[in-house]
Amino acid sequence: MSPSPHDESVQSAERERQAAERLAAERQGVGGALPVIEPGHTYASVTDQVSAIVLSRKTSRGWVLGFALSFTLLMAFLYATCYLFARGIGIWGTTIPVGWAFPIVNFVWWIGIGHAGTLISAVLLLLHQEWRTSINRFAEAMTLFAVSCAGMFPLLHLGRPWVFHWLFPYPNTMDLWPNFRSPLVWDVFAVMTYFTVSTLFWYAGLIPDLATLRDRTRSRLAKIAYGMLALGWRGSAAHWHRYETAYLLMAGLATPLVVSVHSIVGMDFAAGIVPGWHTTIFSPYFVAGAIFSGFAMVMTLAIPLRTVYGLQDFVTMRHLDNMAKVILATGSMMFYGYLSDVFYAYYSGNEYERYVIINRALGQYAWSYWALIACNIITPQVFWFPSMRRSVPVLFVVSLIVNVGMWLERFVIVVISLHRDFLPSSWHMYYPTRWDFTHLLGSFGLFFTLLFLFIRVLPMISIFELRALVHEKEGEG
Repeated sequence: MSPSPHDESVQSAERERQAAERLAAERQGVGGALPVIEPGHTYASVTDQVSAIVLSRKTSRGWVLGFALSFTLLMAFLYATCYLFARGIGIWGTTIPVGWAFPIVNFVWWIGIGHAGTLISAVLLLLHQEWRTSINRFAEAMTLFAVSCAGMFPLLHLGRPWVFHWLFPYPNTMDLWPNFRSPLVWDVFAVMTYFTVSTLFWYAGLIPDLATLRDRTRSRLAKIAYGMLALGWRGSAAHWHRYETAYLLMAGLATPLVVSVHSIVGMDFAAGIVPGWHTTIFSPYFVAGAIFSGFAMVMTLAIPLRTVYGLQDFVTMRHLDNMAKVILATGSMMFYGYLSDVFYAYYSGNEYERYVIINRALGQYAWSYWALIACNIITPQVFWFPSMRRSVPVLFVVSLIVNVGMWLERFVIVVISLHRDFLPSSWHMYYPTRWDFTHLLGSFGLFFTLLFLFIRVLPMISIFELRALVHEKEGEG
């Protein structure tokens, strides 16, 4: 029996009232329990709203403009890369003693960005945190795109990228290379494993939603494409049983990678004898920093997406509030790491270690050190106040500042530690060139080009998990 026009108008008025109350709560930062999904949704409304973004035949002007800008930056990246192959890495500001500069800074930063996706998807799934539901899908996609950007820079930095396969785990017949005792080689194993497991985990989570798109699309070509990707999914009890088992196993497999990947990246520095690097705190310090920057990037993406596509009912203030708490907690860990750097340098009695700390705070690059302190330590302290955690503009601005601060942190660790060598005769200032900045901005082009394509062809929010959440809330009600 179809609802009467009167019932439909009543439901519409109720929905508008709830939206107005939600908007008022967001603006004023009112206390109280925040919902994971706004009330009033059904299986049908969830499916319609999320799938309509993908199945709509009309592409919005905003999407076209954003994609065009991202693709332009990507073309600049490709042009700079071709010029790099033709001329060599001398086009960068990289020099001796600063043998690692922008490329490695960018590599470590992008790998950190990719940490939040696996943490949100795998770790929070194992901990039964229901607030992960609305943000895990695009966080996983963000992980894949960030790792893709990160993987480009070590290859370009090799100088001879056509022999990059020497880093792969092939039989060591030469007894010389690869050097399996080097953390730089461990990086290849760790990043490749992380990317592979994250891709499988992301794809497995997509399968039920791909079947939904297959059944709802009117395009024959799209129906074939989604049907092939859905692997014959029919939603039977046997399918769900196998799916949940496989998904849980992959979550258990992916969880150790959250710790291992950036720990090994930290060992790239800690295994060296360079003052400022040779410390045991680097592995946990890098993991905390990766989660810190990763959640900041998730928030940077979630806020515009929920606004542009009208997803405030699904990505609620509960999600943003919890991510702000994670940023505050990991930011406190970062503060402990910065204090540890100072303490170890003083307690070691090593004049070279002490000089690195003094040079960071008072040297020619002191601006970058104090800027990162302001971005990573001082700015997140606003999240102690609930009203700040529930103010969307504040959340967005702080997340951007944290991303900048974490890039500056990598710059401080790499450049300031290297530009003053053991011998004063080897000291040299590092100045990035326009090609350094082109590759940095171009990597954003690659990231956002992939992100815009993902938004257009795949559901950015997990439909089936949201429907399960609706069912649970109805059962509680």
